[in-house]
Amino acid sequence: MTRPVELAVAIPQTGLGGVPTPARIREFLTRAEALGFASAWVVEQILGTIPSLEPVDLLAWAAACTARLRLGAAVLLAALRSPVHLAKSVTTLDHLSGGRLIVGVGLGASRAVYPAFGLTAARRVARFTEALEVMKRLWTEPLVTFAGEFFRLDGVAMEPKPVQRPHPPLWFGAHHPDALRRAARLGDGFMGAGSVSTRTFAEEVARLRALLREAGRDPERFPVGKRVYIAVDADRERAARRLAEWFGAFYGRPGLAAEVAVWGDADACVEELRRVIAAGARLLLLNPVYDELEQLERFAAELAPKLG
Repeated sequence: MTRPVELAVAIPQTGLGGVPTPARIREFLTRAEALGFASAWVVEQILGTIPSLEPVDLLAWAAACTARLRLGAAVLLAALRSPVHLAKSVTTLDHLSGGRLIVGVGLGASRAVYPAFGLTAARRVARFTEALEVMKRLWTEPLVTFAGEFFRLDGVAMEPKPVQRPHPPLWFGAHHPDALRRAARLGDGFMGAGSVSTRTFAEEVARLRALLREAGRDPERFPVGKRVYIAVDADRERAARRLAEWFGAFYGRPGLAAEVAVWGDADACVEELRRVIAAGARLLLLNPVYDELEQLERFAAELAPKLG
């Protein structure tokens, strides 16, 4: 039996005219919860010209604004963060949310940002996988002794442990075949990027499922989602223009919107979202980039009844 598709939303986090206000974020989250969305997610972009709120802090605010919604990050760039600090932040968020947290992790596409964090991109994959091991051990073991290439712990403890046991689910964002292999081996779920097309996502999911089977894991029990930048707007020209403007500010590529985003009236959007579902998504992370509250209402009234 095919599992129902979960509908999730992106928490307002960026803005061409400035970041969303706390009141606006609270209104969006409380309405998303009332409308029955399954989860709400953040993204990480610390550096860049577009105003963007820090994701871990924003999730803490989201936890305070909600009671039922699961809260996710897609994705945190774990190789740029201290695994000790990140493990503590994740544990704290899991407690503040009452065990509603999903932690997406990934490497990120840009190697150029590493020096700004006091790091180099050399052996970033090794740093990433070692950081995940450190976090998992801090979440699950009373005392941790670890001697790695990048991190060393000598009989240290971290308390409390997360609410979710053994730890909050770790979802991977990945593109490269080696990264998909890590997701199949180490992850608890997969989130397709909003910056890739449905066709590319379908190819990634097919590879991931094969790798899961090779690893002795059941693909049907491995959650898969996809971020979809979307605008429900009968004025297609206006929607295309506003999406391109946002993509130019966030990704530096206005033309990417035409390759990966979904826009148009409700029927056109549903048709495209069904293609994403057919490609393997069991969670649709709907990401409006303008008029977020209005879009949220339209998602619930015009899209959800046709996608459930």
